[in-house]
Amino acid sequence: MDKSISKIGVFTSGGDAPGMNAAIRAVVRASIYYQKEVYGIMRGYEGMIDNEIVKLGARSVGNILQRGGTILKTARSEAFRTPEGRAKAFSNLQKNGIEALIAIGGDGTFAGLNKFYEEYKVPSICLPGTIDNDLAGTDYTIGYDTATNTVLDAIDKIRDTALSHNRLFFIEVMGRHSGYIAINSGIAGGAVSTIIPEENTSIEQLFDKLDEGGKTNRKSSLVVVAEGSKLGGAMELARLFSERNNYFDIKVTILGHLQRGGSPTYFDRVLASKMGVAAVEGLLKGKTGVMVGIRNHEIVYNSFESILNKKHEIEPELIRIAKILSI
Repeated sequence: MDKSISKIGVFTSGGDAPGMNAAIRAVVRASIYYQKEVYGIMRGYEGMIDNEIVKLGARSVGNILQRGGTILKTARSEAFRTPEGRAKAFSNLQKNGIEALIAIGGDGTFAGLNKFYEEYKVPSICLPGTIDNDLAGTDYTIGYDTATNTVLDAIDKIRDTALSHNRLFFIEVMGRHSGYIAINSGIAGGAVSTIIPEENTSIEQLFDKLDEGGKTNRKSSLVVVAEGSKLGGAMELARLFSERNNYFDIKVTILGHLQRGGSPTYFDRVLASKMGVAAVEGLLKGKTGVMVGIRNHEIVYNSFESILNKKHEIEPELIRIAKILSI
């Protein structure tokens, strides 16, 4: 173990994700287990610049495992994009004696920490915390499982009203430029069609699929639309289909930030706990400039260079299965 590191800073940055608190808890308790001091940096890079840094203990992170959001708060920082902002952040780390950093967030968080590491060589490790599951180097990101289950719960409830009224629902879900939430919730929720950024479905193909519902006396239909869809959002697709539809009563549901909240699933709690411990142990073994990931149920460490500007591609098998089951 690297005995030169005695104080570790942990922070969350970018969009919040269920399971971030479980990751914070794991980082804090693993640090204390290995007899290291640990400090929480409030509001991500903004707090680093503003010196909002507090010492954390084992009891500081009690009773947070089941809570959504992040007790350290989170923010996006324009100031950290500037050399002056990063210099101020480094000065505050020195004032507090912080010798290593663990960041929990998405690709923007990683890009910022990579730049900071290049300039100041502060040992740094990232944990993938985003509901989008769009980061290369890991099968799952912290928060993705909870968000997908939240979407599925909403789909199940929407289906009840859809069946009662012969309705077609367009349901828009998050994911930015990734269709992971959409494709998996679409399969699990029995969607007649799932529109994701990774697939080049045409308007005509979608509408032909929906027209089949009227011809086969389908009682209801659900279309799951990823927010990054090339065809447009749920509102636009509903408007276009309504111009040619005389069978379904068309409705739109945009789930929005509902997907970010809620108590994390057991899967996200365990994933975040494993990754938090791995981050601390990685630092103490001399690893730096890496993201902790999980591949085939095993912890891995990915260099920043190997994951930046890359994405976690959708498995073709998921797309194939969705098509087979949507008849």
